[in-house]
Amino acid sequence: MAVASHLASFNELPGLIATEAARAGLKDVRVYIADRQERVLREMTGAGIDAHEGGEELRVDGTVAGMSYTKGEPVQVDRGKQYWIPVLDGTERIGVLHVDHTGEPDLVTMKTLASMVGLLLVDKRTNSDAYARLIRTQPMSVSAEMQWTLMPPSTFSNKQVTVSAVTEPAYDNAGDSFDYALDGTTLRLAMFDAMGHDDAAGLLAALTVGAFRNQRRKNTALSMMPARVEATLTQEFVRNRYTTGIMGELDLDSGVFSWVNCGHLPPVLIRDDKARELEGEPTHPLGTDLGLPVAVYREQLHPGDRLVLYTDGIIEARNAHGREFGLEQFVNFIILHEVIRLPVPETLRLLIQAVMAHHHGQLGDDATVLVCEWHG
Repeated sequence: MAVASHLASFNELPGLIATEAARAGLKDVRVYIADRQERVLREMTGAGIDAHEGGEELRVDGTVAGMSYTKGEPVQVDRGKQYWIPVLDGTERIGVLHVDHTGEPDLVTMKTLASMVGLLLVDKRTNSDAYARLIRTQPMSVSAEMQWTLMPPSTFSNKQVTVSAVTEPAYDNAGDSFDYALDGTTLRLAMFDAMGHDDAAGLLAALTVGAFRNQRRKNTALSMMPARVEATLTQEFVRNRYTTGIMGELDLDSGVFSWVNCGHLPPVLIRDDKARELEGEPTHPLGTDLGLPVAVYREQLHPGDRLVLYTDGIIEARNAHGREFGLEQFVNFIILHEVIRLPVPETLRLLIQAVMAHHHGQLGDDATVLVCEWHG
C-alpha cells in the first residue's frame, strides 16, 4: 500500500485503502476522521471537496466508534465480526477505522492497517484542502486559520514524556498559541497569549511563535530568549501590542524544568494528586520593552509529574451567574481524571468541553491548555 500511495491524492485514499485491505481479507473498511473539536467522527469517502460526500457522521461520546477513539483501543461488535480500530500518528489521535472481518479475527493485521492509514493521512493532508474541510463543522476565522497552520500536532509522546494541548474557540482563536519541539534529550515548550481578539492578534501570535522558533533553532540560551523574541515584536508592532508567554526547557534525562515567565500566568505542577503554582518573578510582556530583569527558574520534577501551561481564558470563563471556572476547578478536573488514569489527550478533550459548557458554548477569550507529563 505504501508504494501504491506515492502518486495517490488525499481523495483517492479511501479507495486505495479498501483495495489493499481486501487482499488481507478485511471487508467494508471505512475511515472516520475526528473533527477539529473532537466531538464527531466524519466518514472519509473521498468524494466531494471535503472527501466526505455521502459519508456518515458519528458522535465521539456515546458511540462504539467514539469509545475506540477516546480509549485508543480496538473495540469489537457484532460478536467479533466488526471492529473499530484507532487511527494514530504516533500518539496523535486522528480517527478510527471500521473493519468487517471474515474468518478468525486478526488484530495484528487490523492494527497494522490502521497504522498505515495514519501515516498516509498525515502524509497527504497537507497538500490538499479536503482534509482541512473534512475536520471542520463550521466556518473558521482568518486568525484561527493562521493559528492551526502554525501549531504543532496536539499530542506527542515517547518513553520519557507526553505532551498534549487543546485550544478553544477552535474556529475563532485569535491570540493563543502553543509550541513544543524535541531537541535530543531536551524538550522545549512555549505558551503565548497575544493581546486582542482580532486578526492583528493572530498576526502577533504567529510572529511571536516564528521568532521563538527562529531563536530556538539558533540554540539561543533560555535567558536570552525574551530579549531576542521581543526585538522582533517591537520592530514590527512598535510597542502597540504585546504578548505574554512562558518559554521553558525540560531535560528528559534529569527531569529538571527551566522556564522564563514573560508577564504570563505561572506554570502549575501536579504531583501526587496535589497542585501548586511554580513561583518565579515574571519579566515584562514581550513587546513592551520595559527593561525588567529576566530570571530563569528551575524545578526538579519527579516521575509522573505533570506541568500545566495555560492562558487566562480557561480560568476566566464565566457562567450565567458570573462565576468564573477558576484555577481550583481547572486543576481539580485534571487531577480527578488523572486518578482514573485517562490518557492526557482525553482529559484535555473533556476539560475544554467542561469549560465551554460552563460558558454556555461561547468563550469571551481564547482558552488554551498544554500538559507535559514526565515519565522519568
